[in-house]
Amino acid sequence: MINVLKQSALTGIQLRAVRAFQDNYIWILHQGDQAIVVDPGEANPVLAYLQKHQLNLKALLITHHHGDHVGGVQALKQLYPQCTVYGPAKEKIPLCDHGLNGGQQLSFPDLGVEFQVIDVPGHTAGHIAYFGTSPKNEPFLFCGDTLFSIGCGRLFEGTAAQMLASLEKLSALPADTLVCCAHEYTLSNIRWALAVDPDNPALNQYHEQAQQLRQNDEPTVPSTLALELKANPFLRTESATIVASAAQYAQQPLNHPRDVFATLREWKNNF
Repeated sequence: MINVLKQSALTGIQLRAVRAFQDNYIWILHQGDQAIVVDPGEANPVLAYLQKHQLNLKALLITHHHGDHVGGVQALKQLYPQCTVYGPAKEKIPLCDHGLNGGQQLSFPDLGVEFQVIDVPGHTAGHIAYFGTSPKNEPFLFCGDTLFSIGCGRLFEGTAAQMLASLEKLSALPADTLVCCAHEYTLSNIRWALAVDPDNPALNQYHEQAQQLRQNDEPTVPSTLALELKANPFLRTESATIVASAAQYAQQPLNHPRDVFATLREWKNNF
C-alpha cells in the first residue's frame, strides 16, 4: 500500500508525500507524465508510486547526505538513467550530476516549476533547501531536516549559530509557503513546544488538529510558514515569552538569540 497525501496542496501540479521507513516522507511533484522526487531514502515506495501513476522520473533533488535521504538514489538512477540527480555541492551525494550552492536556480519547464537553492547548514555542514513556486506561483519549500513542523533538525555537523542563521533565511520566505519537511515528528515536537510556550493559542489549536490527523493516519505536513512563525519556538528566539522560558530552563539570563536557540535545542534533545 502506498501512503500519500490525499489531495495536492498546490494548483496545476500534484504534490505528494510518500511514506518511507518509520517516519520519513519522500516528496513527489508531478505534472503530466513527468515527476520530480525529493530525498528518496528508499526506492521501493517511489517506484510503486511512479509505476501506479505511469510517471517518468525527471529529477532527484537531494537536501543532504544522510542515508535516509539518499538510500534509494542508486536504484532509481539505474531504473531511470535519464533522470538528473541534484544535491549539495559541499556534500558527497551518490551519483550526483549537479552539485548546488545557495543562490543557484533550477527550472523545470515541463512541470511549470522553478526552484531557488538556499544554503541551510546546521543539521549537516552542506545542507541545502529548495524553495519552489507552482505554475500558479504558489510557494513551497523542501527543507529536508532543517525545519520541521514545530521543530528543527539536530546539530550533527553544524553549530547553533549556523542553524539559527539558516532558520532565519527560511523565516524570511513568504508566509504562505508550504513547509514540506522530511519527517513526521509533529506531535512529539508539539509536546515539547507546549512545555516551552503552554499558553500559545496557535500552538494549542494546531495540537488538536495534528492529533486528529494522526488518529486518522494522515500526515500533518505540509504545514505553512505562517503557522511555524506563530507556533515554532525555534523560529521565535526573540519572543519575550520564548526568551523567558529558555532562560528559566537554563537557569541563567540569555542575552542573544543564538543562546536562546542553543538552549531550546538542548531542551528538545533532552525532552
